[in-house]
Amino acid sequence: MNSAECLVTCLENENTRFVFGLPGEETLALYEALRESSIRVVTCRHEQGAAFMADVHGRLTGKPGVCISTLGPGATNLITGVADADLDRAPLVAITGQASLDRTHKESHQYLDLVSLFRPITKWNAQIKRGEVVPEMVRHAFREAALEKPGATHLDLPEDVADAPVRADATPLSSQPLPRPEPPMQELEQAADFLSRSRNALILAGNGVIRAGASDALRYFARSLNIPVAHTFMAKGVFPYNDPLAIMTAGIQARDYVACGFEAADAIICVGYDATEYAPKSWNPNREKPILHIAQTPAELDSHYTTEVEVVGDLESALNYLAEAVAPRADNIIPQLHDPVMRELRAHNEDTSVPFKPQRVLWDLHRVLDPRDIVVSDVGAHKVWVARMFPSSVPNTCIISNGFASMGIALPGAIAAKLTRPERRVVAVAGDGGALMNIQELETAVRLGTPFVLLVFSDGMYGLIEWKQQRRYGHSTEVGFGNPDWVKLAESFGALGARVTTSEELRPALQWAVDQDRPVIMEVPIDARENLKLTEQLGDLVCPI
Repeated sequence: MNSAECLVTCLENENTRFVFGLPGEETLALYEALRESSIRVVTCRHEQGAAFMADVHGRLTGKPGVCISTLGPGATNLITGVADADLDRAPLVAITGQASLDRTHKESHQYLDLVSLFRPITKWNAQIKRGEVVPEMVRHAFREAALEKPGATHLDLPEDVADAPVRADATPLSSQPLPRPEPPMQELEQAADFLSRSRNALILAGNGVIRAGASDALRYFARSLNIPVAHTFMAKGVFPYNDPLAIMTAGIQARDYVACGFEAADAIICVGYDATEYAPKSWNPNREKPILHIAQTPAELDSHYTTEVEVVGDLESALNYLAEAVAPRADNIIPQLHDPVMRELRAHNEDTSVPFKPQRVLWDLHRVLDPRDIVVSDVGAHKVWVARMFPSSVPNTCIISNGFASMGIALPGAIAAKLTRPERRVVAVAGDGGALMNIQELETAVRLGTPFVLLVFSDGMYGLIEWKQQRRYGHSTEVGFGNPDWVKLAESFGALGARVTTSEELRPALQWAVDQDRPVIMEVPIDARENLKLTEQLGDLVCPI
C-alpha cells in the first residue's frame, strides 16, 4: 500500500465514522484511498465548515472528529474551526495535504509551512515524511486529541509521501482506553474536610463534567450534600434546570442571580471547570473565595483561582466518594435563588409583542423539543439568551462555543449533530450576522438529506457589539447591515423557508419546522432592545439572599 492508503486504514482502525473536507490536488491519493474505505466522506463547501463539523462531532461523541483540506488556502480556511475545537476542548484531528518535499525548501506555488502555522492552535502536530511512521503518528494524533484536556491535533501529508509505497510493516497501532486514574485518598480526605467546614458552598460545574461522563455523579453529590449548582455556558444540561438546587448559568457579563450565589458562598467547588469558559476574575474578583478544584487535570495558574484543595483524577470516583464521606448541610441559603431564576425564565412566555422577545422564542422552542433533542448556538447576542434562558436537562444537548466563541459554527455544527445523532431533532440558533458566515453549507445539508432547523434571530445588526457599544458609549456605530429574503434564500438551496410575523404563529411554526424531513430556515424578528433592558434590569438587581 502507499502512505495514503496506510493512513486511511489507520483512520478505520480508530473507528472514524466521518471525514469532513474538500478535495484538492495534493490530496488525490488520500481521497482515492477513502473511496475504497468504510468511512463516510462528507464533502463540504468551505473548509471552515468542515472543521466546525469535525469540532461538533468530536464534542458530541468524545472521539476525535476528522477534517481534511488541501495545502495553502484550503489549509488556512481550516484554522478557525481547528482553533475553536482546541479552545472548546473538543477532540479533532486535522489532516492537510502539502506540496511535495522537493519544493518545501524554496518559494513555491501555494506552499506554506503548515506545521508552524497550526502549532499555536493544536495540542500536537507534525509532518509525515515517511510512510512507515504513519501508524505511529495517526495513533499519537488521536490519543493526544482525546486526552484530557481534549483539543485539536494536526497531520501534514506531502503529496509525494502520500503516493510513496510503504516498505515496512504498517500495521495500525491498537487503540487502548484512555487512562482514568483514581484520585489520591489524601486529596479526597482534604476535600472532605474542606466541605465539612463550609456552610454555604456553591458548585461551579464546567464542561469537563460532561467530557468525563460524570453528570449523574455530580447530581448525586450535589443532592446528597444539599449544595446548589451553577454551570458554565458549555456545561448546560449537566444539572437539570428545574432541580431545586439549580441556579442555572454562570458567565453573563453582568451581575446576575448567579453572581448573588457567588457573593453569598463561603466556598466554591469547581468541578470539571475550565478558565476558558468563564474567567475566575469574574466570579472571584477579590480573590477571597476558598476554592476546591475537582478535575481530571491540575488547576491552571490564575491569580483569581488559587485553590485550597485539589482533587485530580476520575471525576465519578471523586464525587461519589465525597457524597458518602461528608454530612449534608441543611442551612445552605443559596438554593433560595432557584425560584427567582425560574420566575425570570417564564416571565415573558405569554408575551405577544412583535418583534419577539428572545425569551419568548426560546421558551417556545423548548416546548416543541424533547429533552434529548439538540440545540447548537451560534455566537452573538442570542448566545447570551440561549445560555441564560434556554432550559436544559440532558448533557450535550445545548452546544455553545464559549472557549474560542467563533461566529459561523451553528449551521455546519447542526449538520454534524444530525449526522452524529440522526435519531434526534436538531435546531441551530443563529443571529442574522453569524447565519450567513457559513450559509454555503446549506447545500451540503440538502445534498446529504440532513434535516434540521436554522432559526435566525433577525435584527439587522451585530447585536452583541451594539449592546456593548451602547453600554460603554451610549451609542453604537458600524454594526448595521442588510439581510437577504431568508425564505427565498432557503428555497434557492432546495431547503424550506418560513417567516414568523405574529405571536400566534410562533409555536405552531416551530413545531412545523422541527417536524420536516429536510432543512428549514425560519426567520424570527427579534427585539434587540431586550439586550439593554437586561443590562438595566441586572444593574438594578437586589439579591434576594
